[in-house]
Amino acid sequence: MGCVVSKKAKHHGAEDLTVLASETVFTINEVEALYELFKKLSTAVVNDGFIHKEELQLALFNNISKQNLFLDRVFDLFDDKQNGRIEFGEFVRSLSIFHPRTSDADKITYLFRLYDLRQTGYVECDELKEMVLALLTESDLSLSDDMVETIVNKTFMEADSKGDGRIDEEEWKEYVARNPSLLKNMTLPYLVDITVAFPSFVLNTEMEDSRLGNTSKRANCK
Repeated sequence: MGCVVSKKAKHHGAEDLTVLASETVFTINEVEALYELFKKLSTAVVNDGFIHKEELQLALFNNISKQNLFLDRVFDLFDDKQNGRIEFGEFVRSLSIFHPRTSDADKITYLFRLYDLRQTGYVECDELKEMVLALLTESDLSLSDDMVETIVNKTFMEADSKGDGRIDEEEWKEYVARNPSLLKNMTLPYLVDITVAFPSFVLNTEMEDSRLGNTSKRANCK
């Protein structure tokens, strides 16, 4: 009798392909393609089967020396277990947030967590300023201090509808609803069909490719 290959192949972190497909917007074949991408990233600096911050940094910025708060926050959110490394399951679930088919509500919540630097459930003015500066740096944009202050103050005043000096998740959702362009970077179009975007990553498999199924209104961040 010939050998039978299990349809529940497990990768690093003991994550089941079927489970990952059922918990995300990806098909099983797409999860397999992501695993090939994961293997490439996780061996770029340290070949241990996990993605470390330096490897994510290399993938995002093509270097391992550039320091950026934006990178730190993205890594922290991917690293759901907070153990300093990204496992395959964490990688798939986090990438799923950036899929075009993922709801705006989920993207807004994820974006709020990105800006909530101290994980207090609120975004305060100094946190907003830190993220704006980080995003400008990541985009290689240079603005005067006065211009940055103007952008941050205007944004905070508009978002802090309760006028209590901090932005809660409800206010954040309302603000993003009025400014949908904020979600532009929360979608990666190529994830619609990653097996086409990265055809060499597709594995030969017998698995069925089916969907599994402040009280003042004046903000001051100085």
